Amino acid sequence: MVVRSPTLSALPGLRHGWFTREGGVSEGVYASLNTGLGSDDDRDHVLQNRARIAAAMGVAADRLVSCYQIHSPDVVVATSPWTVSENPRADAVVTREPDLAIAVSSADCGPVLFADAEAGVVGAAHAGWRGAFTGVLEATVDAMERLGADRARIVAVVGPMISGAAYEVGPEFVARFRDAGEDVGRWFTPAATADHALFDLPAYILDRLSRVGVGHAEDLGLCTYADETRFFSYRRMTHRGEPDYGRHLSAIALDPR
Repeated sequence: MVVRSPTLSALPGLRHGWFTREGGVSEGVYASLNTGLGSDDDRDHVLQNRARIAAAMGVAADRLVSCYQIHSPDVVVATSPWTVSENPRADAVVTREPDLAIAVSSADCGPVLFADAEAGVVGAAHAGWRGAFTGVLEATVDAMERLGADRARIVAVVGPMISGAAYEVGPEFVARFRDAGEDVGRWFTPAATADHALFDLPAYILDRLSRVGVGHAEDLGLCTYADETRFFSYRRMTHRGEPDYGRHLSAIALDPR
């Protein structure tokens, strides 16, 4: 049901997890731990699944908070819980409040969890290509520092997401990065399809984290596209022509003080 990072697990005073598709109540293409409020799944099933994740995180169901994600660089500070109907439009959440689980949703994009255990500040970011490209990782680190974190102490871990081997893109996609001055030779390799490339988004995320100066950044190396048993995948859904797909939640919380 959950994947954890040994690096984050070794830090005192916090809980975390990247939740897989296993261990829920949803059925069909959503089987079984679908947490996507924007999916066409039975809403009661989605809420039950989210309650299970809250319990696994050791918080009450109403103390698990997430965003209405828009593939942006926008970050919100969580100082108290909000309801799912009040989800702010953003792609990252940071907090210094104990016993409040902050979460992001994904199904191929990069779910990145952040922690400065000494300062008691944590963050969660949804980093698809657009969010990473436009600065959601840097904005998350900046927001954590405004709460008292030090970027040199921050540990950032990239959870299950689509790997470079499964992420084929067209020439216009590569051109967007080239025009922005990115070293495209580092992130793109030729694909079997003419003029197409494979994009190593996990490596790009790690490089952006390195450039912003976090103390430690790592990738769990788990591919959502390749591992159908454990993970939902938007791209796998499109390749199969399925009607919809499930979403995962990835969460982090500070222990009660």
